[in-house]
Amino acid sequence: MANLETYQEYQRIEDFEEDSPHGEEDLLVHVPEGLRDSWHHIKNLDNFFTRIYQFHQKNGFACMMLSEFFELFQLLFVVTFTTFLFNCVEYDILFANRAVNHTGPGQNPLDRNKVTLPDAILPSQQCTERIQENSWIIFLLIMAAIFWVYRMIKVFCNILRYWEIRQFYIKALKIRMGELCNFTWQEVQDRLISLQREQQMCIHKKELTELDIYHRILRFKNYMVAMVNKSLLPVQLQLPLLGNLVFLTQGLKYNFELILFWGPGSLFQNKWNLHPKYKRAGNRLELAQQLSRVILLMGVANLLLCPFILVWQVLYAFFSYTEVIRREPGSLGARRWSLYGRLYLRHFNELDHELHGRLGRGYKPTSKYMNSFTSPLLTVLAKNVAFFSGSVLAVLIALTVYDEDVLTVQHILTAITVLGVVITITRSFIPDEHMVWFPEQLLQCVLAHIHYMPDHWRDNANKSETRDEVAQLFQYKAVFILEELLSPIVTPFILIFLLRNKSLEIIDFFRNFTVEVVGVGDICSFAQMDIRRHGNPLWMSEGQTEASVYQQAENGKTELSLMHFTIKNPHWQPPQESSVFISHLKEKVHQDAQGGPPTQLLLSEAPLCSSLLSNESGNAPDNLLASVLAHPILTASGLPARDLRFVPPSTAASAAASVLASLSVSHSQLPHASRSHSHVLLPSTHPDSTMYCSDRTVIDSMSASDSRIKSTTMLSEFALAEMSLHAIYMHEVHQQNSLPHQRTSGQWQNPMPLRDLISNTGSQTHSGHTAVHLSSMPTPLRLGGWMEEEEEDAEEEEVLNRGSTPKQDSRSSC
Repeated sequence: MANLETYQEYQRIEDFEEDSPHGEEDLLVHVPEGLRDSWHHIKNLDNFFTRIYQFHQKNGFACMMLSEFFELFQLLFVVTFTTFLFNCVEYDILFANRAVNHTGPGQNPLDRNKVTLPDAILPSQQCTERIQENSWIIFLLIMAAIFWVYRMIKVFCNILRYWEIRQFYIKALKIRMGELCNFTWQEVQDRLISLQREQQMCIHKKELTELDIYHRILRFKNYMVAMVNKSLLPVQLQLPLLGNLVFLTQGLKYNFELILFWGPGSLFQNKWNLHPKYKRAGNRLELAQQLSRVILLMGVANLLLCPFILVWQVLYAFFSYTEVIRREPGSLGARRWSLYGRLYLRHFNELDHELHGRLGRGYKPTSKYMNSFTSPLLTVLAKNVAFFSGSVLAVLIALTVYDEDVLTVQHILTAITVLGVVITITRSFIPDEHMVWFPEQLLQCVLAHIHYMPDHWRDNANKSETRDEVAQLFQYKAVFILEELLSPIVTPFILIFLLRNKSLEIIDFFRNFTVEVVGVGDICSFAQMDIRRHGNPLWMSEGQTEASVYQQAENGKTELSLMHFTIKNPHWQPPQESSVFISHLKEKVHQDAQGGPPTQLLLSEAPLCSSLLSNESGNAPDNLLASVLAHPILTASGLPARDLRFVPPSTAASAAASVLASLSVSHSQLPHASRSHSHVLLPSTHPDSTMYCSDRTVIDSMSASDSRIKSTTMLSEFALAEMSLHAIYMHEVHQQNSLPHQRTSGQWQNPMPLRDLISNTGSQTHSGHTAVHLSSMPTPLRLGGWMEEEEEDAEEEEVLNRGSTPKQDSRSSC
């Protein structure tokens, strides 16, 4: 254990020479005698908390170290196997371009023309001579060996560091390795906060908050999210013929971080402090020139290393994807969230697992939206190419079934493989014959999960321009592979010709949007989620923000990030300005909920609405979200609800407000002890029930062994649904504030003025929102049915308010 302390990046209270946040060096801390060997005064809390988080997300010490060792062996295998293929294989013999004489004692004359693998492999001595004669091969092997040794040293250092983290989990957090997978990150974080009160890991703050931990882990990522939000990074390229493209790869992102955060000549002097000279406005021009030189040097270095990086990228892609493409050619047509999309859609203070879970839920609806666009011309071409390719492939397969010797004919196996790939690719361009064209509804469902949508997408979901912009966030896997292969070539030019021109803007950005937080250091001010400083008046921040256009976060990033962090961390106490905004939002939700449909009615429509939105998950939170999204379709079209009654038109915003208000009221009625574990509602365990009950009821019905896991999972599911409802509601209100006097068409248009509905029904409907309608359903029939049953509706509303189940009609319901 003595050697262990040598490799630690965080030290005990005895080490006073570390570089800590300003003001910490003047503090004296009394360490109790029994805690001298514990985790006091950690030198680098950023690395410490990051490793705790990675240790939890990567499932413990054994999995992490096994992955590290396999990465070493992968690098060694790629280099060794590639060298062997280039220098130790006789391809003329392998391809039968040169005959092999097998005659000799003990050899069968019938096998003289049969080529075996040993025949094509050169002897070890001849192979070694070939390698020694090629100076380029020797140079590349030396470079690879140096890099491999560096990686090996880093792996052994990580073993020592993560072994210390393992001890921290066991001794300090009281979490055994066998139970680690049963703990969520929020539970681990709660134990970290409790441990701070007992052992001063951070000596300049008595108590840590959830936001402090997030700031430490996401310090640089919050800067990256903010720079993408303010369009500061040059990732959007305007190219002739190709138009507007987004290019952001792992290599380019790595260079951005190297230049700005932790590389030589970066803006940060250590892990938590921006260099003081960048905080002063007097020498901004000189600093911009200095940063421009650093970027130029980095671009030239990338240009010199381009051939080696390109060779590595090609080899790694070949070994990684060739077998997958041969087995599943359609995998190239699958989509994935692009690196740019992950930064554009990421909230401030959103951890990796939170982002992956949210985008994972949005994968299916986004895929359905993208697949709903078809080109008639391309469809005709694809059908015919698939027909001709399939015909030839069928004949070749029939011949091989009749006589397997056909496979020995030159290039027959290649032709079968290529034809199979062509058929798979062409079929991906042929749309499903049962597909229904509902782009506006699909895009609304996408918004519920990704939480961000530019204003100009509204009412334009059916346009190819909108689809192309969504494709920048949700790209083909083939495009991802191609971009990574081109990255070594394109990255130097982006750095030299584009990023250098942004030097002054970057200097101004870090000076204007960096704040020092006691106990944390310098962070991006956007990460504070300060409504007063970075709020947008059009996103429900009017009268609460003092931000100029330059200081405002785009697309409601501040407001949505604040709501997301509050929902994910219910124990967190927001600052006063943020609390005022949240209270204002809750008041508006309750106000708009008065004109929305009853929550019980939405729950009764959940099965039908899930079917309309093709929601296959079937769990309660997703069904509730589907009912909110599809309810305007049902009400505006005149489709009967579960009780076969026509209901007044309402918007997705009013439906979301109704559900959010019900969740808030239920939470306020929970006992104080249970509020810390639940701020949402959980579904009743009775299959026929349409009512929701608190999580305490569900927990009581579970066994003691699995109640904690099940309740935590259910609460997490409903927290995600609650945030989705907030995203829908806030976007609707934003559109209302942006266009107060304009009524848009399509999904957000009312079939008739709301004042007419109020006069006809006597019910209250919020006039700030609109509803979806199906043009194929006649409006007069719907309104007539509604007017004829006015008195019966009043009785129905009274029954629903009492919480009882209404009497069902004898006819079959939807």
